[in-house]
Amino acid sequence: MISRKTRTRALAIAALPAAVAVILTGCASGSVGGGTTASPSASSNAYASIIPSGDIVAASKKLVSDSLSASAGFTPKSTGPTAQKPGATIAYVGSDLTNGGVNTVAEGVKEAAAVIGWKVNVYDGKATAQGRTDALNQAIASKPAAIVLGGFDPTEQAATIKTANDAKIPVVGWHAGVAAGPGNGLFANVSTDPLAVSQLAAAYAVADSNGKAGVAIFTDGQYQIAVEKAKAMEAYIQACSGCKVLSYQDSPIAEADQRMPGIISNLLQKNGSSLTYLLAINGNYFGGAQQALRAAGKDPAGPPKSVAAGDGDSAEFQRIRSVDYQAATVAEPLTMEGWEIVDEVNRALAGQQWSGFVPAPGLITKQNVPSGDVFDPASGYRDVYKKVWGK
Repeated sequence: MISRKTRTRALAIAALPAAVAVILTGCASGSVGGGTTASPSASSNAYASIIPSGDIVAASKKLVSDSLSASAGFTPKSTGPTAQKPGATIAYVGSDLTNGGVNTVAEGVKEAAAVIGWKVNVYDGKATAQGRTDALNQAIASKPAAIVLGGFDPTEQAATIKTANDAKIPVVGWHAGVAAGPGNGLFANVSTDPLAVSQLAAAYAVADSNGKAGVAIFTDGQYQIAVEKAKAMEAYIQACSGCKVLSYQDSPIAEADQRMPGIISNLLQKNGSSLTYLLAINGNYFGGAQQALRAAGKDPAGPPKSVAAGDGDSAEFQRIRSVDYQAATVAEPLTMEGWEIVDEVNRALAGQQWSGFVPAPGLITKQNVPSGDVFDPASGYRDVYKKVWGK
């Protein structure tokens, strides 16, 4: 697991407007099965904090080993306001409720809200900008005590979020931007450090291949955090002299099941045995990749080995557990983040500052895959929050 100092440094870098502006500029061309094959240009300096000095293979193996055995980074702040507004209703607006991470966080929010004494109404953005606008407007019209954005950028919905802010409705995000904390009209964005997530995913490929990984990277350019994670993985792989980024694919995550079979088939045809790792910003891409890998007669254990840089849902765990075309994921403590969201809402309603808590991600392989559907660290976080809230 990377140090708290490194995570803090990475968050600061992720928040730099200039770096983000570079990441989001530049056009890719040459579609393959609906995905683009060239990556946007980005300053490598933006990712210096996650690239080890010295022997990157040895450092990557240590990162992987440390994360697989980590127990720190999952305990929230033990101080804060007691429960506010008993009986209140909050709104959860998900970017796409078919996305495992978005849906699991919603379940965590509902679980925590029941404890603190609130109700939750869930709205589905249906994986489109207009759908998210409509869902957010419906949420605002219901006059909730607060709104939660589940998995989409607040800049996309700046005008609608301003409407909520003007109505004195606090807005808390999950994966709503490239850094945790306040900004863009949000009281706080709840997330692990996206650069730490990308570091672990890329380090796994470098370590597992002994520094010889041939990689294809998959992202969704409509989400700023997805682009940030993909570019960070690309920078890490490029820092490994014996590794190579063979392809950078920008393809909508909501259409992964439809597009990935064609993309994977073309990548296999073009790169053959040189393609040894698939790195994606979300495990949903690998459900779509299975069909083409199986049709091509590829061993379910790899190569190519599939590694996700978030979020870690039940479908991913099942693929990892059964060695079915996914080797690893960098999981977020999704249920715990749902509880943190409720705590941040409570702080907003109490007129306090955000908690400052940034949970750690965890590398999941067959070695430590959870027996259940969720990566749920045994840190006692539920009891911590209950005590804070006076429940």
